Amino acid sequence: MASRQSAYELLIQNVVDYAIYMLSPEGLVRNWNAGAQRIKGYSAAEIVGEHFSRFYTPEDRDAGMPRRALDIARRDGRFEAEGWRVRKDGTRFWAGVVIDAIYEDSEIIGFAKITRDLTERRNAQLQLEASRELLFQSQKMEAVGQLTGGLAHDFNNLLTAIIGSLEQIKARIAQGRAGEVGRYIDIAQTASTRASSLTHRLLAFARRQTLDPKAVDPNQQVVEMEDLIRRTMGPGITVSCQLPSDIWLTLCDPNQLENAILNLCINARDAMPGGGELTIETANVRLDEAVARDRDMKPGEYVEICVTDSGAGMPPDVISRAFEPFFTTKPIGQGTGLGLSMIYGFARQSNGQVRIHSKVDAGTSVHMFLPRHLGEAPSHQTSQHHQATPSGSGETILVVDDEPGVRMLIREVLEEHGYRTLEASNSREGLDILKSDAAIDLLVSDVGLPGGLNGRQMADAARGLRPALQVLFITGYAAQAVVGSGVMEAGMHVLAKPFSVDALAGRIKQILAKC
Repeated sequence: MASRQSAYELLIQNVVDYAIYMLSPEGLVRNWNAGAQRIKGYSAAEIVGEHFSRFYTPEDRDAGMPRRALDIARRDGRFEAEGWRVRKDGTRFWAGVVIDAIYEDSEIIGFAKITRDLTERRNAQLQLEASRELLFQSQKMEAVGQLTGGLAHDFNNLLTAIIGSLEQIKARIAQGRAGEVGRYIDIAQTASTRASSLTHRLLAFARRQTLDPKAVDPNQQVVEMEDLIRRTMGPGITVSCQLPSDIWLTLCDPNQLENAILNLCINARDAMPGGGELTIETANVRLDEAVARDRDMKPGEYVEICVTDSGAGMPPDVISRAFEPFFTTKPIGQGTGLGLSMIYGFARQSNGQVRIHSKVDAGTSVHMFLPRHLGEAPSHQTSQHHQATPSGSGETILVVDDEPGVRMLIREVLEEHGYRTLEASNSREGLDILKSDAAIDLLVSDVGLPGGLNGRQMADAARGLRPALQVLFITGYAAQAVVGSGVMEAGMHVLAKPFSVDALAGRIKQILAKC
């Protein structure tokens, strides 16, 4: 044993880049090389016989890290880790540590410990991370600037149409010319609808829109849209659909998928002003680890929806910016630059991806990937757009919103449809009513509320008192503001602002019918 120990000491004693020393089975230092003295600051006379835990930080010692390291080395034969250690002068260094168990006749007689000083590498990593964070913040602020400028331009145009139309309506009524207000109402409604679409596209780009995922048959979706797509393309563009019969289902918001496909077709049409060919294809694809990593996706099974045109194509610099909000190659006034960014946001929020393949003068293909859904096939539902506006049966609805105009509008709509209403302007007032003995069939609440609680918190407190209470959140925020990172509870529903009065009445009727 002595001869082996002497050979070992001769081998490692003068190594200066690594701290190499032996520990007893209990963790006491048995010897000490030059590298250990250089890295840790102790001479052999100061440290031999001491417990190796003195190199650990106080917080790691309190957490039992030295004991845990030896336990793992005993169990597995080796312990490896990186972490902060303490030198003799009290300074800390980032260490790479290996502890190997030493056996004799199948019994552990001690440990060999090697420590490297990785502080420089650690500092370089931290500096790189800090530089990346600064770059990210810079890019983020640049994107915010682009968003702000684009939003200001588009919303100011829309608000001008709305404000001007309202002023004209007011003036015509004052002049006794009420019969002329119809066209101004139409202008204001059109501008409002476009403003609503703009906010939804922004939320889609940010992956924060309120989605209502359902099992979707992509082929059925395309077939139902085919007539609309053909009419939108016009006579100069030939439309063909290649839809294999064995296509898988996917789980996504069917309305948003329809919008995405239609936006892709419109972009394709605009790329073929002289006519051409548009092809819509669906396919089942399986992505392995390598391909999925290359596409920034998880490996697995996906449904692919591809829209291809024979148009002008895009150069690489345009492809690299195609998903940026407000980036467009179209003339001013002919596009917001949000179509592809909306599609990108929808795909990513649906746990999918979208990719562009294009060459100048050789057309463009946009591939949208959505995860396969293994649930039941969707049932085909007849459109309800032309059904009569639903009416209530005297149910009581509590409306909580801090905006007086919104509160007044909702109250009047509900009362016109046969409901009784209670009102509150903040969460505290709303909770007081909910604590009372008043019969309440439905809570309709904004999410952003004054009064100490937001709408979700108020609803959670209310359902502690009234477990069966149905809740409809009406929100201009995204769904995450309501559900967080979790799942919407049973009996809770979301209707995104802005909404039409018919949409509100229909949603309320639907909720109450299930009670």
